[in-house]
Amino acid sequence: MADMGSFREAVTAWAAGGPGEPVYELSGQLSVRTAVLLEGPSDVAAVGALAASRGRDLETEGICVLSMGGAMSVGRFTGLLGPPGLGLRLAGLCDEAEYPFYARGLERAGAPRQGFFVCAADLEDELIRALGAARVEELVDAEGDLRALQTFLNQPAQRGRTPQQQLRRFLGTKKGRKIRYGRVLVEALGPDQVPAPLDGLLAGL
Repeated sequence: MADMGSFREAVTAWAAGGPGEPVYELSGQLSVRTAVLLEGPSDVAAVGALAASRGRDLETEGICVLSMGGAMSVGRFTGLLGPPGLGLRLAGLCDEAEYPFYARGLERAGAPRQGFFVCAADLEDELIRALGAARVEELVDAEGDLRALQTFLNQPAQRGRTPQQQLRRFLGTKKGRKIRYGRVLVEALGPDQVPAPLDGLLAGL
């Protein structure tokens, strides 16, 4: 049975040079109307957690949230899924440093930029600043990672960095950690703490 997971897999295969026919077929079956382009799976986890906290089922709404595997792929995905290809509405998040890639990709695809929101460093940085370093450390403790964090903070390379910078780096030191904390940090946000880029993205979908 067709589902959004199948559609995501078909899109990823298409972007890697596979056939586009399965994407067109599944798009029609699932009534996909919007593709949310994100750099990685931790961003996908964060968007999914915020949507769930607001009682929204994005897949039922015809919204596909997918990881492109890095900002450098945005030109490929916008071309395939935007006006030159599938003709979906495009939205997403990007890091400030990567915004030029997005701007060029959207321009080439003839797609508007309005649905894309820029994070100052990245989404993890936005979430850590929104919650505060002390609260994030509490969450790390609750997740059973406090000892790992303390060991990490004792490394010479971490001296001189701010607590926010240290925590952001820590989240990327183990495979799967950023994905898990993408959900954990979003679930800990109060209604008035949601970072503007993430809030703007979901509100616009």
